[in-house]
Amino acid sequence: MTEVGAVGLRGRMLATSEGSMAGAFGAREWGLLAGIAAIWGSSFLWMDIGLDSLQPGVIVMVRVLLGTAALSVFPRARKQIPRADLPRIAFLGLVWIGIPLSLIPIAQQWVDSSVAGMLNGAMPLTAAAWATLLLGRWPGRIQIIGLSVGFVGVVAISWPELTAARSTATGAVLIIGAIVLYGLAANLAVPLQQRYGALPVLLRAQIAALVVVVPFGVAQLSDSEWATGPVLAMVPLGILSTGLAFVMMANLVGRVGGTRGSVPIYLIPVVAIILGVALRDESVAPVALVGTVLVLAGAWLTSRRDAGAGAEISRPR
Repeated sequence: MTEVGAVGLRGRMLATSEGSMAGAFGAREWGLLAGIAAIWGSSFLWMDIGLDSLQPGVIVMVRVLLGTAALSVFPRARKQIPRADLPRIAFLGLVWIGIPLSLIPIAQQWVDSSVAGMLNGAMPLTAAAWATLLLGRWPGRIQIIGLSVGFVGVVAISWPELTAARSTATGAVLIIGAIVLYGLAANLAVPLQQRYGALPVLLRAQIAALVVVVPFGVAQLSDSEWATGPVLAMVPLGILSTGLAFVMMANLVGRVGGTRGSVPIYLIPVVAIILGVALRDESVAPVALVGTVLVLAGAWLTSRRDAGAGAEISRPR
C-alpha cells in the first residue's frame, strides 16, 4: 500500500459525520432511547445471574455468538457491503464490541460494580470529545449543559456505593479505556449506519468482534459450570442486549449523531435502580433519587435541537 493510500485508509477508519436529524428528539428517537436504556439496564441483571456459574470470558463469547446469530436471521442484515468499507466495519466491531466487552469483566476483578457503572456513565462525555475532534467543532451549548448535568446525576446515583467501594488503578484504567473506545465507536457508527443501515453493519461488526472474544471465552470454558439458570440468562443478554440494542443504538446515532445518541447510557442506572427495587427488594438512597432527576433533565437537555452546534475549532494550517 502506498503512503497516500495508507493515510487515506486511516482517515476513513477515524471518520464520522453529522446525524441526519438536527431537530429535537421526536417519538421515534425517544422510543429508541428508552428501548436501549431498558435493555442495557437489564443486562446487569442477566450478567449477575450468569456469573453464578459462568466465567466472564464465556459470558462475553456466548452473548456475542447469540447476538450474531439473532442478526443473521434477518435478510436485510445480509445485504452486500462494498469491500472498501469492510475494514471500517471490522474496526468498529473491535472498538465497540470485541475489546470493551472483554475489558470490563477483567476490570471488575479490581473494581466494584458501582465504580464500573459510574465510570461507564462517562461514555457520553467521551462520545462528545471524539465528535469534537473528528468533526472539528464544539457541541452546542445546550448539549454541553445536558451532558454535564447527566453525568452529575450518574455520580449522585452511584455515590452511596462509591463511598464504600473497592477499586484499584488497574481496574479503573481498563474501564476508562473501554469507555474511550465506546465513545469513538458511537461516532464511527454514524456514517456507516447512514450508508448501509444498522443491520448489515452490526452483523459484520459482531463477526469481527468474535475474533477477540472467542479465544477469551474458550480459555475459560473448563472453569465454567453449565447450570440452567445462568445459561438461560444468556438468551436475553445475547439476543436483546448484544443483538437488538446495538442495532437500536446504531439507528439512533445515525439519526442524531454520536454525541446526542449516547444519552441512553445516562438512563441505564435508572433502569438498574427500578429493577433492583422491583426484583431484588433493594432500597434507594435519597441522593440516588436526586441523581435520577438530574439524569432525566440531562437527557432532555441533550435531546434538544442541535442548532449548528458550537464554533469550529481552529486548526493549524
